[in-house]
Amino acid sequence: MKLGIVGLPNVGKSTLFNAITNAGAQSANYPFCTIEPNVGVVAVPDERLDVLEKMYSAKKRTPAVIEFVDIAGLVKGASKGEGLGNKFLSNIREVDAIVHVVRCFEDADIVHVDGELNPLRDIETINLELIFSDIDILDRRIDKAKKLAKGDKKYAAEAEFLERLKEHLEQGLSARGFSATEEEQLILKEIPLLSAKPIIYAANLSDGDFSAGLDANPHYQAVAKLAASEGAGVLPICARLEEEISDMSPEDKLMFLEELGLQQSGLDRMIRECYHLLGLISYLTAGEPEVRAWTITKGTLAPGAAGKIHSDFERGFIRAEIVSYEDLVACGSLAAAKEKGLCRLEGKEYEVQDGDVILFRFNV
Repeated sequence: MKLGIVGLPNVGKSTLFNAITNAGAQSANYPFCTIEPNVGVVAVPDERLDVLEKMYSAKKRTPAVIEFVDIAGLVKGASKGEGLGNKFLSNIREVDAIVHVVRCFEDADIVHVDGELNPLRDIETINLELIFSDIDILDRRIDKAKKLAKGDKKYAAEAEFLERLKEHLEQGLSARGFSATEEEQLILKEIPLLSAKPIIYAANLSDGDFSAGLDANPHYQAVAKLAASEGAGVLPICARLEEEISDMSPEDKLMFLEELGLQQSGLDRMIRECYHLLGLISYLTAGEPEVRAWTITKGTLAPGAAGKIHSDFERGFIRAEIVSYEDLVACGSLAAAKEKGLCRLEGKEYEVQDGDVILFRFNV
């Protein structure tokens, strides 16, 4: 999974990126500090792997990973090439979802690109640039569909659908909120629309506001209300605090978070929100050589899940031997789970569940 961290210049993108990846991306108080996208890969926290590692005395532990991309700050006119617009738009096309960092803190010492703090205006600036870029793409696709419609009537329906979508975008509305039939969804999947990507608004608060509580920050409340209206995710976060705790030991980090009344770090909460937003789950494989988590989309059938390990597993799939993580841990071993009848064989139509511990049988 690849997530793009975006936002206006000087909203805390690179500070947040540094905190969650420890990649040391440059962070400075001027626009376009980030030009080429910084990339960092982080492990998805999963306590189940810790338990399985001990149970199997595994030699290797491999968590699922997420790739974060810190993309250059965007300004008004980016869709027409202003600032680093073309570079920004090309980089964002490659990500699975967008983490849009929105500045919700006052600080006279940190320059705001538009001169004053206004999170809703900042969100609109970026959303409109994505929409403008999408309209340009749709114009070309509509022209192509109309030409093809002269020889194939199915393209006439496609052109009509795309024109309705264009009208929706021209109202300043993202493609995420556009209703489409199953057939129309297939057309949408072929078009790399930026405003169709799932999005999480990361509301960047000051450490004081973060400690005081979310109700005390009207900027966060405005962002949360907007996210709810769009069906988008929202994540209150303090990038500066995350950067402070990124170098702490696990024990010190836990103590620090408890003092703030938090159960998880901002990174853990962001990953959880991204999994929920994208409809992702993890299944597990376990043995003495390795315990490992594999990320799949909810609803994936057993052969498709097997294909995450290797294409041969999917091509030659026979069956899957499955025990739930909870049952395995409760029994203490796979052998004990089998004795109690908790280990079962599933075929090609089985929908893999989060926390399934699986051994695939295949033949090629």
